[in-house]
Amino acid sequence: MDLMDILKSANGGQNIEALASQFGLSGDQAGSVVGQLLPALTQSLARNTAQQGGLESLLGALTNGNHSRYIDDPSSLADPSTIADGNGILGHLLGSKDVSRSLAQHVSGSTGISDSLIKQMLPVVASMAMGALSKQQSNVSASSATPLEGLAGLLDFDKDGSAADDVIGLMGKLFGR
Repeated sequence: MDLMDILKSANGGQNIEALASQFGLSGDQAGSVVGQLLPALTQSLARNTAQQGGLESLLGALTNGNHSRYIDDPSSLADPSTIADGNGILGHLLGSKDVSRSLAQHVSGSTGISDSLIKQMLPVVASMAMGALSKQQSNVSASSATPLEGLAGLLDFDKDGSAADDVIGLMGKLFGR
């Protein structure tokens, strides 16, 4: 199950509807924005986990943070602390506001929704993504799978059953190979 599937299925889709309501969009519009943002966030996550200490850092954040609240309680998406947490997540994943702005402009071009609105949505979507990862990690912890096995499905961009080629491909791009 990928992040979008987790978000769509959580609380019967209430999280996407709460996001839509918060930003004055229809559910379909909010779903379209989230669907465009999640791959970029997931690829940034994969790049970070491929770096030394990145996976351990992610697992620590998932274990010690209370990110699952963003999935468990859709009303938490409107809380100012959600935006603050999301901005921290974006800073870690994307590295700079310039990258966030560029991503918002790209998604705006694809969805027809203003980039200024998408910039406002980005931290909330980042918090939702971490919430989905946290829920996934909780499910893995309840099973006999290792934490890496639980994240592998989320990092398998080409859906070939293996995240290894995707992470290695990203590493090759990072290091010019």
